[in-house]
Amino acid sequence: MREMKDSCVSWIGTVPSDWIRKKVKNAVSLIGSGTTPASSCLQYYESEDVNWIQSGDIYGIDTIIKTNTMISNAAVRSLSALHVYNPDFIVVAMYGGSVGNIAISKIEACVNQACCCIRTDNQNDLKFMYYWIYMCKSDFLRVSEGGGQPNISQAKIRNQYYMQPPLAEQRRIADFLDTKCAEIDALTADIQTQIDTLEQYKRSVITEAVTKGLNPDAEMKDSGIEWIGEIPATWNIIRGKYLLKYLQKPVKEDDGVITCFRDGEVTLRSNRREDGFTMSDKEIGYQGIDAGDLVVHGMDGFAGAIGISDSRGKASPVLNVMDTKQNKRYIMYYLRSMAYSDVFVALATGIRVRSCDLRWNKLADLPYPVPSIEEQTAIVEYIDTTLEKTDVVISKKKAQLETLDEYKKSLIYEYVTGKKEVPSI
Repeated sequence: MREMKDSCVSWIGTVPSDWIRKKVKNAVSLIGSGTTPASSCLQYYESEDVNWIQSGDIYGIDTIIKTNTMISNAAVRSLSALHVYNPDFIVVAMYGGSVGNIAISKIEACVNQACCCIRTDNQNDLKFMYYWIYMCKSDFLRVSEGGGQPNISQAKIRNQYYMQPPLAEQRRIADFLDTKCAEIDALTADIQTQIDTLEQYKRSVITEAVTKGLNPDAEMKDSGIEWIGEIPATWNIIRGKYLLKYLQKPVKEDDGVITCFRDGEVTLRSNRREDGFTMSDKEIGYQGIDAGDLVVHGMDGFAGAIGISDSRGKASPVLNVMDTKQNKRYIMYYLRSMAYSDVFVALATGIRVRSCDLRWNKLADLPYPVPSIEEQTAIVEYIDTTLEKTDVVISKKKAQLETLDEYKKSLIYEYVTGKKEVPSI
C-alpha cells in the first residue's frame, strides 16, 4: 500500500506522498485565449488561412482535427489573437453550456475568447493534464458565474489545483486511461447508435402510419403529392384551410409563457426550464393558448416543434395555434412526419435552414391525407402505443449511458488522484 497524504483540497482528498501540489499555471508553458473578429468584417472570413477553434468545435469529441470556421491571417494580425503554431495542445471551453468541455487539438490554430488554450511544460505529460482537467469539470461548474449562461474565467483555470506525479508515472496513468476510456467510449458509441436507430424507427412508424394506414392489404391510389406517394384508396387529400381553424385567443393576466419545443412538447416554460431563454420586455402580439390546442412553431416546426399544448398560457405570435374537427393528434403526427422527412426544408424559399417559415398561410395551403375519423383514431392509438414502448427501451439505454459516463469519471478521478495505482505489467 503506497503512502498517502492530504492534498489540502477538499474535492481531491488524499494523494500519493511523492506527488506535488501546484496550480495549473505553474505546470504549463502556455495558457491563454483570443478574441473574435467582428462579423461585419467579412474580409476576415473570406479566406481560409488559419483554423479558428470555438467552443462548438469541442462538443462531443476529445480530439480536434478540423474546425467549423477558418479566418484570415489579416484577422489574426488585427486582433493579436493567440496563435498556437504547433499541434498537441489542450483546449477548454469557458462559456455557456459548454463550460468544462475539453479536447486536444491536433492542428495549428487560433482560439477565440470562449476557449482557454493550454500547453504543458517539459515536466508534465499533456495527456495526463488532459485527464486532470477533464476531472475538474464538476469543480469548474461549481465555481462558474453567469446564472443561465455559466462561465469560468481563465484566471480560475490558471489557479485550479493540480497534483503532479513524477513524469514517468503521469505517462503510465495516461496510457492506462487511454485504453480503459477507449473501451468505455466504444460501449457508449454502440449504445448511442442503438438509441439513434430507435429514434429513427419512431419517425418511420409515424410516417408510415399517417401516409399508408395500418392495413398492408388496402387498395392504394396515387396521392398526387411527391412526398407522400400512394395512399389508401378510401382516403382524401384536403387542403389545410378546409381542415384547420387558426385561433387568436386573448391573453389572461395570470398566464405563464408557453414554448413549443423541438421534441414536440408544448408546455409552460416553467415545466421544463427557465434558463437559456431570451425574455421579451414587451410582449407584443402575445396570444392565449389553452390545453388541447394544436401548435406549430413558425420557425422551429421544420425540426419537429409541433405538438398539442398540455397547459393554459400565453405565447409569442411565432406559434401557430389551431383547432380542427379531425383528430388533432393525427394532424400533429402528419405534420411531424413532414418535418422528419425534411419536406418543410425542401419547401422553404429562404437560404438558411432557420428561414423555414411555417406561418398559417403555408399550413393552410398544404395538402393533408385524410382517412375517416375512426381510422385516424386507430392510427393515433397505434402510434402512441408503439412510441411508448420504444421510449421505455430508449430510457433504459440512456440510463446505461449515464452509468458509463459516471464510471468513466470515477475511473479518471481514482487514477489521476493516485487513489488507485496502475497495475504492473
